[in-house]
Amino acid sequence: MLRGRTVALRARIESDVAILHAGLYDDVAGHSDSDARPWRPLPPTAELSPYRVKEGPEHVAVFTIVSLAEDRVVGECVLWSIDTHNRRAHIGLALLAEQRRRGFGLDTVQLLCDYAFRVLGLHRVQIETNATNTAMIATAERAGFAVEGRFRDASWVLGSFVDEVVLGLLVEDWSVVEGA
Repeated sequence: MLRGRTVALRARIESDVAILHAGLYDDVAGHSDSDARPWRPLPPTAELSPYRVKEGPEHVAVFTIVSLAEDRVVGECVLWSIDTHNRRAHIGLALLAEQRRRGFGLDTVQLLCDYAFRVLGLHRVQIETNATNTAMIATAERAGFAVEGRFRDASWVLGSFVDEVVLGLLVEDWSVVEGA
């Protein structure tokens, strides 16, 4: 388990699935803004639920985000496309709507960077997000990420195209998370 100031990142367990599915997947607008795959109705027990507990491939590390103060599931995050040859990976995170704007995003991004750089020995981490996701862009920049580019009209979100912003962080630009 990875512990930060406000959250812990731990392995997914069965009791997390219904919470994450109801709070993240069933939020059609939120899901459509954060996932390139189109939304379709799925029950939380379905084999296709993106939150099911399963053994993942080595190039993906999936975590449930838990509030330390309340010992409650507040979201999920992933380090994906982990490339040990080029020493890089991508970060993704989603917080339940009622848990946003509480500082959990910044703590989560910092913990994922600590894991990527200190534990896995990576050189670079990257975040891609829609340009309309100003909260994620601000969080990434506060964590030390730099905007590296913009893909125009790259994402289809509920009936219109939006730009995608790419942010990157190199190990030499990263400062170690305090207390990690």
